[in-house]
Order: sequence, then structure tokens, then C-alpha cells
Amino acid sequence: MTQPGVSQHLRKLEGQVGQALTSRQGKGFALTPAGETVFALGLARRAEEARLREAIERDDRDAGSVRIACSGSFASLLLPMLLPWMRAAPALSIQVEAAPQAATLAGLLDGRFDLGVLGADPDHPRLEARRIGREELCLVLPAGADPPASLADLEARGFVAHPDGYAYADDLLRLNFPDAYAGADRLRVRATVNQIGQIPAPVAAGIGYTLLPRSGVEAYPGRAKLSVARLPRRRWHELWLAARRGRTLPARVRHAQAVIKEAAGQLR
Repeated sequence: MTQPGVSQHLRKLEGQVGQALTSRQGKGFALTPAGETVFALGLARRAEEARLREAIERDDRDAGSVRIACSGSFASLLLPMLLPWMRAAPALSIQVEAAPQAATLAGLLDGRFDLGVLGADPDHPRLEARRIGREELCLVLPAGADPPASLADLEARGFVAHPDGYAYADDLLRLNFPDAYAGADRLRVRATVNQIGQIPAPVAAGIGYTLLPRSGVEAYPGRAKLSVARLPRRRWHELWLAARRGRTLPARVRHAQAVIKEAAGQLR
């Protein structure tokens, strides 16, 4: 800028703040106390702008937050796979929420979750979803137990129930024992467990049977004490990874997608 242009801008700025910002000293000038304050603010805002530009240009995979929603059984499998990344990235925050399918879908739509693992294609105009695999719905028995020849064999053991277990029973047991199965409410319940990570515990101790997705079985620390019965008719649930449509995902969310896909690949 030319000197007259600088002087004009300076007069306008002094008019806005209502005080002189410079004092003449011969052919030069010095800042008044008000001028020093305004100058310091200008430098701070320039630094803020520089930091903003740096943040925009640098997409750091290891900093920021990632919010994921999925079933409790899949969360049990996924979380241990995320821990090494979190341990190596102190500036990273990952939230894994075990949520019902309806809550996962609602959270994706209102922006509470970055990623959601669903049991079917949401087929929603504001979401993008990709099938990443499937997992088997398993009849879980103590290690070494013989597969049941009839529903009566299972009834003799007793059902280890849990919040999703009754729907799983209507799905898998009705499929394999259609003549004998009279509904989940007629099953003989031996125990009820509400914590996803502890549902297999009674079965591992030789008590009863339960029904879980494969992820819930594989994530259980005492997996060697469990067996999965091979039934004549198997049931698979699909896995779909969903996110908001049209959003450019930051590097950390893209990496989380890769870990989720890796977890799904273990269930084949």
C-alpha cells in the first residue's frame, strides 16, 4: 500500500476505536497504548488464522474424535482391535457405543455417530452404506458338548437368557426345530445375564446354552470353554457399515472404517 492509503486506513481504524493509535515523532511514528493493544490483537488474529489454515490443510489420522455405534457383541470384538491405535495416538478419542439398530440409525441421521454397523442396508437417502460381511447366529454350548438332536436336548440344559436372546431364539430355534418350538416365552430359562461380555460365562462353566452372534462368541475371553453347535440350518446376519451421505470423512474416520472392516472379516 502507498503511504496515503495506510494513513487513510489508520484514520478509519482510529474512528472505530475512538482513540489515537499512533503519535507522530518527526518523520516517523510510535504506537500509543491503545495502538499497542490493537496491534497485539491483530498479531493474535493472524496467528489464529495461521493455525486454522494449518488445521484445514493437515488431516491428522491420530487426532480428534471418532464416534461409532454397533451391537454389543460386535463392540466386544471391535474395541480390542482399536486399543493399539488409541495407545499410539494420545490426541485421539474413540467412542464405541453398543446400541440397538434403531438407535444406531437415528444417531447416524442426527450426527451423533460418525459410523454405524447395521444388520441390513438402511436404504436411507441421507446415508451411504456398504456391506462389509456377515456373521453367523450361533447356538453356544459348553466345550465338548454334543450338538442337540432335538429341542428337548436343549430344554434339558436350560436357556441362558439375555435381552436379545429371545429374538435370536425365535430366529434360530424356530428355523431348526419348527415342529417342537413353541416360542421363546416357553423356553426353560436357567439363568439371565444382562452384560454382553458375561452372557457366555454360565455356558463356559457348563451351565445351559445361549444364542449369540459370532462376534460375541469370539470376543469372550474364555472362548476355549465354549463350542458352537453345527445345526442343520444355519442363520446369518449381514453387516453394513453406514455413514452420512455426502460428508468428506477425515482420515481418522477412514482409518476407523478400515479397522471395522478388518473386524468383520474375522467373522467369516
